[in-house]
Amino acid sequence: MVLNPVVSKLTGKLVVLASASPRRREILTNLGLKFEVVPSWFKETLDKSLFKQPHEYAVETARQKALEVAKRMPSKHLKSPDIVIGADTVVTVDGLILEKPADKQDAYNMLSRLSGKEHSVFTGVVIVLCHQPEGREMEKRIFDFYEETKVKFADLSEEMVWEYVNSGEPMDKAGGYGIQALGGMLVESVQGDYLNVVGFPLNHFCKRLGQIYSAAAEHPGTAERQPHCEEPTLASAVPAPATGGAVHTPNLTEPRGGVPHSPNFPHKIVDIIDGFKASKCLFIASKLKLFDLLASEDGLSAEEVAGKMAATVRMAEKLLEALVSLELLNKSTRRGTTAYRNTEEGSRYLVSSAECSLHGYIMYCNEDVWPLCSRLELALLEGSPRPRDTPEPAFQEAYYSTQEGTLRFMSAMDSIAKVAGRDVATAFDLSRFKVACDLGGCTGAMARQLVEAHPGLSVTVFDLPAVVELSSHFCPAPQHTGPITFVAGDFFTDDLPKADLYILTKILHDFTDEKLNLLLSKLSRICSPGCGLLVSEMFLNEERSGPSRVLLLAAGSGMGRERSVSEYLQLLGQHGFSQPRVRRTGNLLDTLLCIKQ
Repeated sequence: MVLNPVVSKLTGKLVVLASASPRRREILTNLGLKFEVVPSWFKETLDKSLFKQPHEYAVETARQKALEVAKRMPSKHLKSPDIVIGADTVVTVDGLILEKPADKQDAYNMLSRLSGKEHSVFTGVVIVLCHQPEGREMEKRIFDFYEETKVKFADLSEEMVWEYVNSGEPMDKAGGYGIQALGGMLVESVQGDYLNVVGFPLNHFCKRLGQIYSAAAEHPGTAERQPHCEEPTLASAVPAPATGGAVHTPNLTEPRGGVPHSPNFPHKIVDIIDGFKASKCLFIASKLKLFDLLASEDGLSAEEVAGKMAATVRMAEKLLEALVSLELLNKSTRRGTTAYRNTEEGSRYLVSSAECSLHGYIMYCNEDVWPLCSRLELALLEGSPRPRDTPEPAFQEAYYSTQEGTLRFMSAMDSIAKVAGRDVATAFDLSRFKVACDLGGCTGAMARQLVEAHPGLSVTVFDLPAVVELSSHFCPAPQHTGPITFVAGDFFTDDLPKADLYILTKILHDFTDEKLNLLLSKLSRICSPGCGLLVSEMFLNEERSGPSRVLLLAAGSGMGRERSVSEYLQLLGQHGFSQPRVRRTGNLLDTLLCIKQ
């Protein structure tokens, strides 16, 4: 028997399951394994389009879950795990990755897509072996694998699908079904590991653990190795939410190596006080294109960085060390000298030429949002963060007053659409729509995401003449643009292009209620019954709390305001848009779809 030797190797070890799944808990409990459950705070918001194969996405998600728990436990739980197990299960069909449904309609759509077809169930598993040397940071070794099982569904009637959906069982399960319960009646055949479909490939796990544990235990100081997944992800660069939904940003005050927080010290307040320092370090490094300099795998020394940036060695080293503390850079010894290089996230999102670079958004925050926030006191006293004696309309159009400002704003919007647009484009089935108009579509990045996700859709990008004129700076080669056209105009004063789907991405929060009602009234008049309205914003919670980045953005703006989902739905309903479907993506953009009645 392979099971008993595996379990015996873990006797006396603190084994942690980084998942709240009752099915995984039951499977491991039946193995006889003694473990604690510490659900991960990692938001499962990785961009699926960055992964070549579905199993890579599942493995990377499992990896982020496990690492988040491994890093959090010493400081938050005051104990260090010996082993952390992370897992993520996805269902794939017709090239799409299906996770847990967002609502009943989403569950119905998933099950209808699976009806009569064979699909694959992938579970990615990551095992993190942890070692905590005295007075030093935790060291980790990471091992990963995945399991694939083929499942064939019977042909399902609409009545059967809705009956199953209304049972409530699909809502917390990948692909919208649970094979071990009522969902078993939908399944015609299974090829492979049945428990993998339930949520955890126990046989493969036991074999893998048996292979690695003894050797790993003999070398606990080995540094964390890179995962098999070739594509780094944005989500791993985003701090996990602390209790209560606040965003926890790593900074120089964070205790390391398992040192607990003093209960009599205001850590949260100090983190907020020092938060601007972390932002400014990132802003300066990006402005100087430091991450571009460190794109080489070998990295550079502080002396080499100083020479390339025409900076002093002392200050270059201070900036590099600050970025290491923020986990944006790694450092190692190279030929007796400390060398600095980008982390995975830095290579993917901070190098200015990277496909999914956030450089444009960072520069916009540094050059435009930072000065705006510095005038919050003026906004509080005088009602607007604009410079004194500057007319409100001129301030609102400041982004377009110079070509430099316009390009900077466009680059920011392009960055956001590239990293968040895929989740918006795939949030709903838009196959019923054929012609879309993206109002304020800027560089066309969101339009490109939409036509890639929905090949039958054509999109007109409608934006100000100054924006359309500069859009060629951001458009890819013509063969990659798809059915996208650009039309110049002002959506408040000019006629809108005809479409059966109108798109508003980061538009509604920008304007006063008066202008919003003007725009929505115009859309209501031009839309025939059945036309769709796709809105993408960062939605407040219903109690008008978090996510914190939304509230901070609202504090820096004197024009429009952020809203909750119910507030947006009330606003849209007043103009004849109903039948709402809402999807919270967990990234920079949530989205909702309404239909004109």
